[in-house]
Amino acid sequence: MANAEHTGRPGEAFGAAAAVGTAGARQRAARLGLWLVAAILAVRQMAVILSTPRGERLTDLETWVGPDGVLHVEGSLYDSTRFTGTPFGGLVLKPLTRSAEQALGWGWTFGTLLLVVVLGLVAARALPKPVSRRSSLFAAPVAICLLMLSLPVRNAFWLGQTSIIPVLLVLLGCFAVRGERAGGALIGVAAAFQPTVLLFAPLLWFTGRRHAAASLGATFAACTALAWAAMPHDSYTYWVHHMAGVGLGGRADDLANQSLHGALLRLGLSGPLEIAVFLVLGAGIATLGLRRAVRHAHDGQLLLAVAITGCAAIVVSPTAWQHQLLWVLLAVVGRVGKRASDRLVWPVAVVVVMTLPAKMILPNMAALHPLRDNVVLLAAIAAATVVPFLSRTSPYYRSPIPTQYAPPVPARWQRIPLLPFLRRVLGRPNLLLELLLIRVTYAAYSQVRLAATGGTISGGRERAEHHGEQILSLERILHLDIERWANHAVVKIDWLRQFFDFYYTSFHFVVPLTVLGVLYWRRPVDYRWGRSTLGLTTLLALVGFWAYPLAPPRLMPDHGIVDTVHGVQDFSQPDYGTLTALTNQYAAMPSLHFGWSLWCGVVIAIVAPKGWMKALGLLHPFFTLSAIVATGNHWVLDAVGGAMVVGAGFGLAYVFQGPRARTATAGAVGAEREPEPAPSAVVSRPGSGLPPRT
Repeated sequence: MANAEHTGRPGEAFGAAAAVGTAGARQRAARLGLWLVAAILAVRQMAVILSTPRGERLTDLETWVGPDGVLHVEGSLYDSTRFTGTPFGGLVLKPLTRSAEQALGWGWTFGTLLLVVVLGLVAARALPKPVSRRSSLFAAPVAICLLMLSLPVRNAFWLGQTSIIPVLLVLLGCFAVRGERAGGALIGVAAAFQPTVLLFAPLLWFTGRRHAAASLGATFAACTALAWAAMPHDSYTYWVHHMAGVGLGGRADDLANQSLHGALLRLGLSGPLEIAVFLVLGAGIATLGLRRAVRHAHDGQLLLAVAITGCAAIVVSPTAWQHQLLWVLLAVVGRVGKRASDRLVWPVAVVVVMTLPAKMILPNMAALHPLRDNVVLLAAIAAATVVPFLSRTSPYYRSPIPTQYAPPVPARWQRIPLLPFLRRVLGRPNLLLELLLIRVTYAAYSQVRLAATGGTISGGRERAEHHGEQILSLERILHLDIERWANHAVVKIDWLRQFFDFYYTSFHFVVPLTVLGVLYWRRPVDYRWGRSTLGLTTLLALVGFWAYPLAPPRLMPDHGIVDTVHGVQDFSQPDYGTLTALTNQYAAMPSLHFGWSLWCGVVIAIVAPKGWMKALGLLHPFFTLSAIVATGNHWVLDAVGGAMVVGAGFGLAYVFQGPRARTATAGAVGAEREPEPAPSAVVSRPGSGLPPRT
């Protein structure tokens, strides 16, 4: 009412209140949705584990505490090298051997779930201040969802491992417990479970928490001494004979070991040379990582400092199995990049590395195997040493260079676009992020396409051939059944057959990637528009592959079609070169060979500045149609299906984002203006014991 009296326009006050109420309702709905997703992921994780037969789930836990487990039988814990924990860990786990296996499975799985939830809540509360209201509302459910999806947590659930406990104890000691000594004691217990956690002692010491560092060391020594008194032979075996657990568990050069030691062994180094290189590189990475962690802790980003220290601990550990790599996921809180458009690169990269298998991130090429085999280790090294995390004193920390948007183009219909927040961006997107997303999307596309026939190229053959007969019958009715005629006509002319074979195998990827590359460099606004339409087209095609598996003409043995590309095939064991085990050969309807080529032709015809360029672009779908029919790889109606999904892709992009923006000049790129440096502000240094810095 005061606002209404002051302005004399009461409608404005009520309108503003309504807008605030609507925004609040949307945030509550989004938060509720995220919590629902987290609950679904948790229930699904438990259901998968508990529905798996005994002997295939909680395998490490069964190895430890089952009827014949190493914690149950007489003798040393380390006689079989199957137990990789510390003697203190064995001492804590021994009482569990009295529990029934089934009850232990339920109790252990549910207990692990509770630990993950607590870990997500503590990590969300530890975000560096100040935190916006939106971030505070969404941080906890997002953190829990990411943890549930991460490979370390899924691996810990599946194996029945204890690797979540040390991470949780460190976070509780740093952020949830009052008093330095109590916090240090919790971290000391974590070090008793996982000795590389001792790397947190210098972090505490050099950030002014010296009582916590001393408590950490004393607690670790007390727990280790207790285990030594209770199990002297086991303690000697672990600490002296195995040099703090070296050699326990699987082979050190196994891909699951993402430590520097494992990577050097995989690269062919061994013996004294490998040990020397490991010690020198490990010491350098640990030193640099601790210096960066101390700097960020003084800057008030203690959670990032903890993550960096944990990443350094992964690198210097002799063995860092997959369930022990959660520290890398915590590094997602670091902010990188001056531009708003670059802010997603680091968090997306971390989430992708920690939630997807390495084979989905990098292609299966021999030259990339060293990167693919050590992708998590490389992420940990990058976080500890080279990623340029922003300081909170930087003017870009809270106010990055804003993104420039093209002015919206009016649509014919009032409610278009349906998603107005997906505005057309003027600047180029980050190239690293684009390449990463394109690679992951294509890997997911390949997996879904293969899964449509049960995971094998021969799966669903009978159904696919039945659909092929349906398509051929329909083409005969429509007088479109020209596949056999075109195929035999081309086979008789060598140069024409070679041309179509080359066109079919080479231009399918080259032309779309070239078009995307040119748009990215010369017309960024059109690049985003084209990428969206291509993505929607491919998504719709996947639905077609799944719903209607179709045998192409070359895989219909009764119709005499010659496979000009791969030669005569054994239909019980077909051979399509290196893609035999990776591609669903019954993904013919709709034809993405023709669909992607038609997309290229339409995009070129729309954005090309000259008429001859437009005409040349439209020739590509014509040649592609001729190639897919002449080589026996598609029916004519497959091309019709490809054209339909392309049209639907462009239509959905129009409905979601509105008409294509016409402001796509190169001059708009780089027009972003840097913000003025923020005035000097007081930066607190929580837990450092040092006064605030201005």
